[in-house]
Amino acid sequence: MRKAERAIYIKKKLQSLYPETPIPLKHESAYQLLIAVLISAQCTDVRVNKVTPYLFSVANNPFDMIKVPVDTIYKIIRPCGLAPKKSHAISELSNILVRCHGGEVPKEIDKLEALPGVGHKTASVVMSQAFGIPAFPVDTHIFRLAQRWGLTKSKNVTGAESDLKKCFPKNSWNSLHLQMIFYGREFCTARGCDGRVCEICRHCYPNRKMMFVAHKA
Repeated sequence: MRKAERAIYIKKKLQSLYPETPIPLKHESAYQLLIAVLISAQCTDVRVNKVTPYLFSVANNPFDMIKVPVDTIYKIIRPCGLAPKKSHAISELSNILVRCHGGEVPKEIDKLEALPGVGHKTASVVMSQAFGIPAFPVDTHIFRLAQRWGLTKSKNVTGAESDLKKCFPKNSWNSLHLQMIFYGREFCTARGCDGRVCEICRHCYPNRKMMFVAHKA
């Protein structure tokens, strides 16, 4: 099966499984989503969704957040890990948003990536989920699946993102990246599937004999 054929099958299968793609992180504004995604690094969405309501009850916009001591932010988000670094980033980026962007989250990916604690993946998530601008954020789940399904041979997420964008129509990127995450968590997990177990792996590579070892993000 050629890559193009695999991509068509995968898109149809994921759409049938996940016709709706709710955003996993709870938020009520682009700013809240930005903060939630930043906090989610090396942390589960479930834990983030337990922490952010308390944080946003203290400050749900950059104007209020800059008044909150970093130590207070740290104590609230500590269960999510890497809290010292994340708490400083939240305070610093809030200051920059107020000083340089009128308190608004910029819609340009380069300006997002310039914010403290905001890498390319976080910026892409905000572009996609907050503003509806086509993007294909690649997390560990997507990177694993893209390799197992023969959509990329890249050893890094940057190359995988480029390859995935070539495989699928631009107007499907925003939903597809969420669908892949949902599928990766439910059916094609890091330990539960070795490239020969889940339905999509079996369909794309029915003759695969050896377990497939994916590069880590």
